[in-house]
Amino acid sequence: MSETLPDITAPPAADQHIIHDGVEYATIKEGLAHILIPASAAKTPQTTPRGDNQPQSVFYNPIQQFNRDLSVLAIKAYGEELLEKKRMKADKARQKQSTKGKDKKRKREEDGAGEPSRKAGKIEGKSQITDAEATQAEVDAHLKGDAKSTIDIEHEQKPVKDIASTEIPSEASCPQYVTSETLDASAVRKPASTILPPSFTILDALSATGLRALRYAQEIPFSTSITANDLLPSAAKTIQMNVQHNRVEGKVEALTSNASAHMHSVAYGESEESRNPSKMRPKYDVIDLDPYGTAVPFLDAAVQSVRDDGGLLCVTCTDAGVWASNGYPEKSFSLYGGVPIKGLHSHEGGLRLILHAIASSAARYGLAMEPLLSLSIDFYARVFVKIHKSPADVKFLAGKTMVVYNCDSGCGAWTTQMLARNKLAKNKNGNGYFWKHVFGLAPTTGENCVHCGTKTHVAGPMYAGPLHSPEFIKKILSGLSNVSRETYQTYDRIEGMLSVALEETLPPLEENTDSPTSTGKTNKYDPAIVDPYPFFFIPSTLAKVVHCVTPHENALRGALRHLGYRVTRSHTKGGTIKTDAPWSVIWEVMREWVKQKAPIKEGAVKKETAGYKILKLGEDKSAPNGENGAKQADETTSGQKDQPSKDKPSLTVVFDEQLGKEKDAKKLVRYQVNPRENWGPMNRAKGRIA
Repeated sequence: MSETLPDITAPPAADQHIIHDGVEYATIKEGLAHILIPASAAKTPQTTPRGDNQPQSVFYNPIQQFNRDLSVLAIKAYGEELLEKKRMKADKARQKQSTKGKDKKRKREEDGAGEPSRKAGKIEGKSQITDAEATQAEVDAHLKGDAKSTIDIEHEQKPVKDIASTEIPSEASCPQYVTSETLDASAVRKPASTILPPSFTILDALSATGLRALRYAQEIPFSTSITANDLLPSAAKTIQMNVQHNRVEGKVEALTSNASAHMHSVAYGESEESRNPSKMRPKYDVIDLDPYGTAVPFLDAAVQSVRDDGGLLCVTCTDAGVWASNGYPEKSFSLYGGVPIKGLHSHEGGLRLILHAIASSAARYGLAMEPLLSLSIDFYARVFVKIHKSPADVKFLAGKTMVVYNCDSGCGAWTTQMLARNKLAKNKNGNGYFWKHVFGLAPTTGENCVHCGTKTHVAGPMYAGPLHSPEFIKKILSGLSNVSRETYQTYDRIEGMLSVALEETLPPLEENTDSPTSTGKTNKYDPAIVDPYPFFFIPSTLAKVVHCVTPHENALRGALRHLGYRVTRSHTKGGTIKTDAPWSVIWEVMREWVKQKAPIKEGAVKKETAGYKILKLGEDKSAPNGENGAKQADETTSGQKDQPSKDKPSLTVVFDEQLGKEKDAKKLVRYQVNPRENWGPMNRAKGRIA
């Protein structure tokens, strides 16, 4: 029966069965890509009756389709902006060359060398205009994905003598090694018929089946070269088979190599003897790290082999049991350079540990990291960051790295402590300011929590800057209207999670106009910005501390907004509240909730507990509310300055549910249910290294 099946050259389709090298394969379709898995594995349930994952010869986890869908859209949003910059750079180079040519002609005329014939001048002028128009049209067509578009040129311009010796590699001889520098050079030395569109290269460093690389090749129209690498020869063979079946041989290259070794070879060349510029791979525009477990071992090589003028690094870490739990602080420190934070905000702290590891790896080479999107999803974290060569920006890193004093066994309050300070100082001439990087002040709090007296624990060091770029998220969301829901089956989840990520950022109330790095209304990244409100709280957790009925989210949000504070939520967990209100105010609101809405029975809260001290039971009732330690808490809890107008000892708390109600212009699925039964990271693929 299997002999009658089509072979690998048959057009790919969903639920297809083919025969290849005597083995029957079934087809799985995801996005626009199709991957082949042995038919016997396709018939076997992915989990046993006990819920254990079956070993796989070809690793495929459907739960991570959200990861792959989001990655395609994020890389596409990034690539459109990058190619626009490359195109502008090429245009600028052409204009500069054209101006030089005109200056030389004018100089010849002034020196009396004679001027070209009228006929020749007309042809030369027409040819130059045609080249510029053709180049623009070719680039536009490539950005739209129309790689087959051609431009008819009436006149072919021959190379001028002074640049004829400069050879530009042709697309046929070296298709995967076209760089923006090559484009810039060829744009001013070659006629329009040989000008190549801007290159856009991607490395899928740990490719497994090659599914990501296949999707990038087929769903990102302007991608020019994708390298799908894996350490296992069997995996590389599977990748090559899938590349052939998807008919993308000219765009996807299957590679068998150690990922770190390959990336180092890109960063520094294979060897001193073989450093031939025509054979060396340029640095990648995008590097995607999606390992089984942690991505930390690959970070050092990745930051060096991605473009250092804004290259994109996509990182997945599936070891949430390390960076988002309290079971392995020693393992977390050895991998990420910091210990995790205990409590409900552990996943948000985990994201900051991962960003800290990336930023530290990059800083060793004078590279700065700019987070674009950082998400905690299911059992893994996915972050998208830009890498810039900027020793000046690297100097801000110590002042954007924090440890956290966490009252995890008491009331749940937290206090941040920066390792260093980025301080504004006046120039000697008194005109303007400059950033001075100095030692941090310590400590920001005592050994015990100022609110409940419980001992605190230290977490970190971890990244203290913003997790996201609002402009980048908006760009992805704006492009969602143009994609197919059939292709991106996690469309609703992407829209919901990105919307929450966009909402959760609380920017500074005022732009620091004295800062020399202040970006004002521009979209440029400010390396000095620190997130003063890095974590959230959950109303039910606060109610548990004081043993009262849980306040409704709208009521609590309304009370904080009535006091003049901003309130939003976190994407990492439903029912969360992020606010710029200090913990002294939050606990005062909870005391008022108990007093106004949910009185507790006498004796319900035991002495010497966190709740007993929070409610100030047994204290002198004539003392003003919030007098004990409030000022210290205000100054240390979230890193913001004391706000006397808001933090007066006596607050008028109004639980206005209408004010606290979230007004959604569109009904979104912000928090997801479990994707399926027995979901999780699944078992590793089985295979041997030759």
